[in-house]
Amino acid sequence: MLLPKKVKHRKWQSQRENKRNKALRPDTRGISLAFGSYGLKADTASRVTSQQIESARKAMTRALGKTARVWIRIFPDRPWTSKPPEVGMGKGKGDPQGYCFQVRPGRVIFEVDGVDEKVARESLRKAGTKLPVKTRIIAR
Repeated sequence: MLLPKKVKHRKWQSQRENKRNKALRPDTRGISLAFGSYGLKADTASRVTSQQIESARKAMTRALGKTARVWIRIFPDRPWTSKPPEVGMGKGKGDPQGYCFQVRPGRVIFEVDGVDEKVARESLRKAGTKLPVKTRIIAR
């Protein structure tokens, strides 16, 4: 699983969910293919955890075979917290449980190269089902 070696702040503040929120606007960075011939692009916004990224990567590499090359274009650096079950309100913020990445619409999540189009599209489709965002497959 992906996680940062060292973090500056152990707990981050949560972003507001409103109309003018930066998280809901389309992304301006990482929106085009840079390494591979085929890619998986996000159509909606969501937080993708490191477990979901790893699950998608495993599903994709199994479907691709040995000759393919895979690039993961996102890295989970945002800690998410939760409180234990049946704990009352108050008494501070919960403990960090893991790391996630704030995906905005238009961000390329995975890239693939070294296989034919049919295999690449099927593997990216399988990876997309493991993620909490709606995705589409793009080609160079």
